[in-house]
Amino acid sequence: MSTNTDTVLKLGEAEHRRELRSYYWGFAGAVVLTAFSFLAALWQPFGPFVAYCGLGAFAVAQIIVHFRCFLHLDLTRQKREDLQLLLFTFLIIAIMIAGTVWILGSLMDRMM
Repeated sequence: MSTNTDTVLKLGEAEHRRELRSYYWGFAGAVVLTAFSFLAALWQPFGPFVAYCGLGAFAVAQIIVHFRCFLHLDLTRQKREDLQLLLFTFLIIAIMIAGTVWILGSLMDRMM
């Protein structure tokens, strides 16, 4: 009876260590990407356009780090539904942003 309990405790400890390792990697990745973003915005070594592209790339990388390390979303079969839900949310947000930009652009054309 005690061997089953010991096995369950060891599995729980291993799971806990794995989650802590994921959180530590995620925190380190987020700090590094944030530092690179600030440095790219501050220095702009190749001009503002490249800095903007770099900031966009760092932002996407940070989103991926947060999804993978903190929300534990990946491409496994169990998590695919969660990923589809997030992608649908991004689609709705993109439609709202595009519609807003379109309407404001049309209003600007009519005002000029």
